[in-house]
Amino acid sequence: MADEGSERALRGRRAVVMGLGTRQGGVGVARYLVRAGADVTVTDLRSAADLGSALEALAGLPIHYVLGEHRAEDFDRADVVVRNPGVPADSPWLTRARAAGARVEMEMSLFFRACPAPIVGITGTKGKTTTATLCAGILGVGRPDTVLAGNMGASALDALPRIDAATPVVLELSSWQLEGMAEHGQSPHVAVITNVSEDHLNRYPSFAAYVEAKRHIGRFQRPGDWFVVNRDDPLVWSSRDVGQGTAVPFGRELGRAIGASLEHGQIIWRWGDRETFLCDTRDLPVHGEHAAFDAAAAAAAAILAGATPDEARRGLLASEPVRDRQERVATLGGVLYVNDTTATAPAAVMAALDAFRDRPLVLIAGGAGKGADLTQVLARVAAQAKAVVLLDGSATQEFRRLLDEGGADIVLGPFGLMDEAVRAATVLAAPGDVVLLSPGVASFGLFRDEFERGEAFRRAVERLTVTNREEVRR
Repeated sequence: MADEGSERALRGRRAVVMGLGTRQGGVGVARYLVRAGADVTVTDLRSAADLGSALEALAGLPIHYVLGEHRAEDFDRADVVVRNPGVPADSPWLTRARAAGARVEMEMSLFFRACPAPIVGITGTKGKTTTATLCAGILGVGRPDTVLAGNMGASALDALPRIDAATPVVLELSSWQLEGMAEHGQSPHVAVITNVSEDHLNRYPSFAAYVEAKRHIGRFQRPGDWFVVNRDDPLVWSSRDVGQGTAVPFGRELGRAIGASLEHGQIIWRWGDRETFLCDTRDLPVHGEHAAFDAAAAAAAAILAGATPDEARRGLLASEPVRDRQERVATLGGVLYVNDTTATAPAAVMAALDAFRDRPLVLIAGGAGKGADLTQVLARVAAQAKAVVLLDGSATQEFRRLLDEGGADIVLGPFGLMDEAVRAATVLAAPGDVVLLSPGVASFGLFRDEFERGEAFRRAVERLTVTNREEVRR
C-alpha cells in the first residue's frame, strides 16, 4: 500500500501489537493505531496483573486483548504486526505473520514515517540516555517545545500531535529499535553513537552482530545528514562511513577543522576556522570523563540540529543528573548512596568506578547475565572497592568467582532482597564512603526491569533514614 505507515493507510487494517510492555512504548503504539482507525489486537505473554498500569492507560479504547498467550489466528489474519523491542526479530510468530503477508513494524519505524520534523537519534552502549537528555535540554533553551522520547519510558507516537515541521525531536534509540528501523531503511537526520562495547550478547549471536545493529543508526542517512561519532572509540570511528551522512567527531583534542573537542578540561566547538568555548567540564552536573564525552556529543548534535553554541553552553550548565544514572539518592551519616541501576554492561560500571575513584567504595552488583565478559571489570572492582555486596541472579556465581580470583577483600551475598543488600552495604560503609548500586548486568529474576531495581534501591535508602542508619550499623 502507498505510504504504508501513515494513519490514513492504517484505517480499517487488522493490526496486532505484539508485546504491550510496561514502558509506555506499547501503550503509545496501541493509542496511535486506534487513532488511525485500525482494528487493534494486543497480545502479550504476560497476564493482566503483570500489565496493570499499561492496561489502565488504555482503558476505554476499542482494543481486543489476548493475554497470557499468543494465538496463531491473530498473526495469520494481521495486516500489520507491531513488535515490542523485547520481541526478537527472529520470533517464529513474526515469521508466521510475514508468511501470511503481514508487514512488521516497531514503534520507531511508525514514528519515523509519520514525524514531520527532522530527528536527532542517539545510541550507544553507555551514555545514550544522558546524551539524549542533554541534547534535548540544549535545544530546549531556544525551543521549549522540544520533544524527548524513545528508549526512556516516553512514547514518541504519543508526542506526534504536538510536533510540527520545526519542532526539535530527540530520540534515544536502542539496538533493538534500530533493527526495526533498518528493516524499513530509516536513519535520523542527526545520528549519534556515543560508544560501543559488549552488551546484550544473550540476545545477539555475536558481538559483531550487536555492533552492526548499532551502526544502523547512520546506515541509511543521505547527503545533508550528520553523523556524530566518537573519535576515541575505534569501533564507533570505523562506523563513520556506513551511510552518506557527514561525519562530525567528538573526543579528546581532535585537532580537526570540525567537531566537539575535549581539551584541558574544556569542551570546545570547532567549525571551519571558528573556535568556540562551550564549558568547563568541572561545571557539568556529573563528573568523570564519560560525562564529558556525553556532553560533547550532545552539544555537537544539538548545534547540528540548529542550536547556537551559546545555547549549547547554557543548556549544558543548566542540566541536572539523569534519574537512575549515577543518581545521588542521599547522604546519611557521611555516606553517599548512589543509584546507577542502568549500568547493565561492564563499560557502564567502569564509568561509575572512574567517577568515584577518589572515595572508598562499597559496591552493590550482580544479577542476570547478558553474555558479556566480566573479567576486566571485576578485576577493577576487586582492586578498587573496599567491599562488594552481591544481588542474587544467574551471573552472581561468576561475579563471586572472578572477585575471589581478583583478590577482593570482602564479598557478601548473594541477597534476594534489595533492603538486605543495602543494609549489608551500610554496615560496611564508613563516613566518607560511597555505597554504589552499579550492577553490571540485567535485573531479571528479582525485578521487572532495571528501573524497578533502582526504585527498590531508593526505597531501601529511604527506609534507612526512618530506621536510623546507626541502628542498622549496630
